[in-house]
Amino acid sequence: MALLLVEDEPNVVSVIKRGLADFGFDVSVAGNGLTGLQMALSHPFDLIILDVMLPGIDGVQICKRIREKNTSVPILMLTALDSTENIVTGLDTGADDYMVKPFKIAELAARLRTLLRRRQNDNQPANTLYKIADLEVDVEAKTVYQGDVALNLTPTEYRLLEYFVKNQKKVLSRIQILENVWDIDFNLGTNVVDVYVNYLRKKLEKNSNHKLIHTIFGMGYMFKDSD
Repeated sequence: MALLLVEDEPNVVSVIKRGLADFGFDVSVAGNGLTGLQMALSHPFDLIILDVMLPGIDGVQICKRIREKNTSVPILMLTALDSTENIVTGLDTGADDYMVKPFKIAELAARLRTLLRRRQNDNQPANTLYKIADLEVDVEAKTVYQGDVALNLTPTEYRLLEYFVKNQKKVLSRIQILENVWDIDFNLGTNVVDVYVNYLRKKLEKNSNHKLIHTIFGMGYMFKDSD
């Protein structure tokens, strides 16, 4: 698999490149943000790893520019800042996953394989249309409508909604949501799930009288029509 690593710390580059080679990844390296952006937009990489803090242009801006080109390449961001704000910022710009330094190469390789599986699953047609109250989710077209209004969701918000609509009237724990929406086991101290549930809830209830996301205290969330 062709992978682009955008990282300016030589020691980190050496460890990642050598380690991922053992897992079958062909790693190309960019040592600064501008070179990384140029390479990302010029070559068909299967995966991209972006460090957040980079000279020239940071990883968040690179990710944003890549997504503006409608590229679906999986992106994993590396950060030394283990905070919900930084995680959410990266995911909101279109990143698919993140890891906090330091990390084990075996875990990084596992995350990358998960991202590849997710992309393969996303490319498989799914002729399923889900309707609940005034909400319509087309998982083949990846569109969401409330009545005649198209909802503008981030990729993470959409995956969360799709998981909800496929599991209506079930109590979903935060751990279940983490494992199925992000495909990984986040640090259980993070409130990323709650942050994204609130984002999605606000968008769904902005122009609708239907309350669809319900908090089940001490257990998680349930997706159902309140009427």
